[in-house]
Amino acid sequence: MALTTFCFPISLILCSFMVDFASASGDYGYGSKPQLFHTPMFHVKEKPLPIAIEGFILCKSGPKTIPIKGGVARITCLAVDENGYQTAPFSILSKPADSKGYYFATLYPNKLNHNKLKLAECKAFLEKSPLETCKVATDVNKGITGAPLSYRRLLDNKKMTLYSVPPFIFSN
Repeated sequence: MALTTFCFPISLILCSFMVDFASASGDYGYGSKPQLFHTPMFHVKEKPLPIAIEGFILCKSGPKTIPIKGGVARITCLAVDENGYQTAPFSILSKPADSKGYYFATLYPNKLNHNKLKLAECKAFLEKSPLETCKVATDVNKGITGAPLSYRRLLDNKKMTLYSVPPFIFSN
């Protein structure tokens, strides 16, 4: 009997401490959130680096494969808005390929709707060939269905992220 008489008041005291702790630790609609005197690191947003995409556009005619000067690739991206909803896809075109079939395109994520959109997924596609004798797009390396950007590396000297795409092929 003496033990229960002693334990009951102690359990009431401990229980009141738990109620005080629970009401102070979370925001359950009572009172305001505590003021923070510093900004946590996970709230700091870094300016996203420009994204560069590179690849080659080639023509396969019989056993020969030659570069297509002036070939163009299309980069199509999906973005997510600040509420997590996916936006309509948007596209950019690469610069025309050089004499070696090399193309290059640049995306600037910080210019996407005043930084309210975040890139979710981008793919590269064959867009056009200037050669009348080699205009049929093929799905080699997903030139028609869309090649995901891969082989990422950081270019410190140009302050951009570079993605490479396997060579795309037109045929006749």
